Amino acid sequence: MPARNNSIEGKLPFGSADSHFDKLDAGAAAKLAMVAGDLALIIDDTGKIVDITANPREFPDAKQWLGKDWLDTVSIESRPKVMEMLANARKGVTQHWRQVNQVTSEGDVPVRFVVVKLGQGSGSIALGRDMRDAAALQQRVLQAQQSLERDYLRLRQLEARYRMLFDQSVEPVLIVDAETFRIREANRAAHQLFHARNGMLQGGKLTALFGRPAREHLIAFLGSALVSPGIMPIEAEPIDGGEPVMLSASGFRERGGQFLLVRLAGASGTAEHNSGATLRVIEAMPDAFVLTDSRMIIQSANPAFVELVSAASVDQLRGRPLGDFVGRPGIDLDLIDGQLAKHDIARNVSTVVGARDGFDGEPVELSAVRTSDEQPSYGFVIRPIGRRLRDLPATTDAPRSVEQLTELVGRMSLRDIVRESTDLIERLCIEAALEYTSNNRASAAEILGLSRQSLYSKLHRYGLGNMADNLDA
Repeated sequence: MPARNNSIEGKLPFGSADSHFDKLDAGAAAKLAMVAGDLALIIDDTGKIVDITANPREFPDAKQWLGKDWLDTVSIESRPKVMEMLANARKGVTQHWRQVNQVTSEGDVPVRFVVVKLGQGSGSIALGRDMRDAAALQQRVLQAQQSLERDYLRLRQLEARYRMLFDQSVEPVLIVDAETFRIREANRAAHQLFHARNGMLQGGKLTALFGRPAREHLIAFLGSALVSPGIMPIEAEPIDGGEPVMLSASGFRERGGQFLLVRLAGASGTAEHNSGATLRVIEAMPDAFVLTDSRMIIQSANPAFVELVSAASVDQLRGRPLGDFVGRPGIDLDLIDGQLAKHDIARNVSTVVGARDGFDGEPVELSAVRTSDEQPSYGFVIRPIGRRLRDLPATTDAPRSVEQLTELVGRMSLRDIVRESTDLIERLCIEAALEYTSNNRASAAEILGLSRQSLYSKLHRYGLGNMADNLDA
């Protein structure tokens, strides 16, 4: 909304105002005053409001201002403005639009007023325009501007952090234009790798940093990296004849363009670093890990496995069969060996550790993998699950189906599985007899060849007591 600093100055005057307004009657003048502003106040020479026109929905307190001094209806900070406008009206000075806060029951309402003298001894009229919509718009603009400033500051901070991490990274990194292969950005480590001064790599072509025999292969690799994020790194020899480097790349889009993030590392140093890191991770992992040969003779193990089998050190375990510590004799490891020979992998096999005479062993979960070398090696990851099983709610229910019985293979001995299957058959027969005799216990006991007391005992044993309470005697 354009600011109206002056209501008369700078405007073209009417060419013949007398002929147009000479016959203006009171009704027409009142209409002009009503349409000229959202609020119009008739002020006498003492500054008192003697008449008013306003929309009662917008100014519900307007009628209460009648008979009051205008100064008493505005906020304290607006009173000097009102006094100045009334004084200028009495002097006949050209009026300016001034914003005044009218006090209402709903709070201060911003209104822009201009005061016009009606005539000698006739007081003045104050024409006002409601500025609440404009104030709300200004508030939204201010909030939007503040939000933009916060976002801009956040982006500047992110850019500063990105720049610091990018420059201080020990890994050489390049940002490359995917179409021209020109280097947009290169960190300090990349300049050191190619023996270039800081800032010299920007603008040059990535392919120019490597020997001609490797360039075609490099271009094909960069093109594949744009469409396949999982492409394996390649090795390339720099043009200065230095040590070969390994390149890995991934594509991304920015401002409608395609770019490549190229990471570089020494070919031999990377493998050594990764191998050492892998060994350190295996040593520190909380799950037990053990490496065996194809005969399942222990070659190495991490501290977690040494602790799991209660050994003094890993040297005490080397050369011993894994079966001395893991699995039930003749069952678990033979099954795992068969799975590895067929699939090269075994997942989440339930077995035990430390089983011996008089002790069933600690339940564990085992996963294994077999290498594809001429002399294969086996790797086992073993995780104790005894605590997990103890946390499960206790249950005395027998298995209810053949599928549940077969799930016990590998978790229980054959003797225990046979006992569970016998209980299952007994329960199924009792349920069938009760159904055949329409839930008559006496008849069910007779066709099963049992006494009624023996039938009652088995009903309670298999958790069928609730059913028995509703049976007919």
